[in-house]
Amino acid sequence: MREALIVWGGWKGHEPEQGAHIVAAMLEEEGFKVYVENTTEAFADPAIADMNLIVPICTMIKIEKEELDNLTRAVKGGVGLAGYHGGMCDAFREAVDYHFMCGGQWVAHPGSIIDYRVNIAKHDDPIMQGIADFDYRSEQYYMHVDPSNEVLATTTFSGAYAPWIQGVVMPVVWKRRHGAGRVFYSSLGHVTSEFQVPEMRTILRRGMAWAAR
Repeated sequence: MREALIVWGGWKGHEPEQGAHIVAAMLEEEGFKVYVENTTEAFADPAIADMNLIVPICTMIKIEKEELDNLTRAVKGGVGLAGYHGGMCDAFREAVDYHFMCGGQWVAHPGSIIDYRVNIAKHDDPIMQGIADFDYRSEQYYMHVDPSNEVLATTTFSGAYAPWIQGVVMPVVWKRRHGAGRVFYSSLGHVTSEFQVPEMRTILRRGMAWAAR
């Protein structure tokens, strides 16, 4: 049986504990044995190298060097990494090795909660198959992203809240490699009620399954 580790914590506005339980249920439905922890100390356990998937849900907290070193080593060795919104790509702001692994870091969400559109960039990718462009209401993440990412979906900024970024096309969903490990990310999911949006839930579920070793 494949095994997954979910580690949650950090800013409560992202509802990390609730999100961890939702993600755990999704993974269990996919046949995973799931372990849920609420401390970054879990990343220091050498046993994570034997996991199939790691899901961080850890907005705006710190990670110790030995925890980060062990986590990045595990992913380089083939463990999958997947996550969503700030829980993955606004987790450890000072940890550049973590950003290098994830392929992006949140920097702004102009207008806060707004209506925007998600455009599918790769309709033929198995993660996006059957999903059409869709409207979404949440934080529209402006991110610093790695050009090596394989972008699966994007959004375009209108400039209504920051005129100088009008027309900027920003990745929303991507996948990548980090060593032997597969990495998946979706910027959707500010609060757990967004899991009720079929496209958001399906994309994350498929992405986690893809990333898992």
